[in-house]
Amino acid sequence: MKPSERRKARRLAVQAMYSWQLSGNNIAEVEHEFLTEQNLDGVDVPYFRELFLGSAGKQAELDQLVAPYLEQRPLDEVDPIEKAILRLATFELTYRKDTPFKVVINEAIELAKTFGAEDSHKFVNGILDKLVNRK
Repeated sequence: MKPSERRKARRLAVQAMYSWQLSGNNIAEVEHEFLTEQNLDGVDVPYFRELFLGSAGKQAELDQLVAPYLEQRPLDEVDPIEKAILRLATFELTYRKDTPFKVVINEAIELAKTFGAEDSHKFVNGILDKLVNRK
């Protein structure tokens, strides 16, 4: 498996998570939409599915893991794209022990730079660093 295939899977999973969060549509519908309407060339599709379905399915648990590090900021005030990135990265850190935490954090930072506001990557990095250091 090439790292670029996982990177593309993460990118697609963040977009699916964001879409799901905003639309409130059924998880399976959002997954189907992304698998049929997106360009899947070079995407690790099983990894996309695991990240998206796992993150969406375990949303409450992941939110509880992240909440203590939000510095008195309620989760519902976190930007939706940052929330999607944090949920996916927290899922990967918690359930994919085969992926080094530095890779997960770096990928999350890159996703925040791509999709988030100007300083999103700093916010995401700070939260994930604290999350990893508590383990």
